[in-house]
Amino acid sequence: MSDIIQPRTPGDARVIGKVLVAVPPPVLFALLADPQEHPRLDGTEWVRGVIEGPERLELGSEFRMRMKGYSVTNTVVEFEENRLIAWRHSHRHVWRWEFREVPGGTEVTETFDYRAKRARFLVELFGLPKRAATSLEKTLTALRVRFG
Repeated sequence: MSDIIQPRTPGDARVIGKVLVAVPPPVLFALLADPQEHPRLDGTEWVRGVIEGPERLELGSEFRMRMKGYSVTNTVVEFEENRLIAWRHSHRHVWRWEFREVPGGTEVTETFDYRAKRARFLVELFGLPKRAATSLEKTLTALRVRFG
């Protein structure tokens, strides 16, 4: 089971999930650095595929994804090879992935970070943190299952 942590206070504005996956960080990082893999990893069930972007993400990369009913442009805003990758959605929230080698594999931390949103109260009012927690749970569980 993944260990999902919802925001402790409205001011925190993050949903964080962690899971142990039985492979080394470079294997997992390669999946997230390849936008073609994102639909297979997505727990929201909204990501359909890449419209345009590089084959491999790096700091500053822009990539546009086909979503369920719309498209979205993302920009990679944090990048440390095999350790950290994060992209900012065009609506200012960030999806962050961190990889830390531990005995038995990699501790994966996924964060939905909406601290930069101008109207954070609306994010909370519409229940996005709760939905993000559910999505993180699905994504991280699928990742762990994929690597047995």
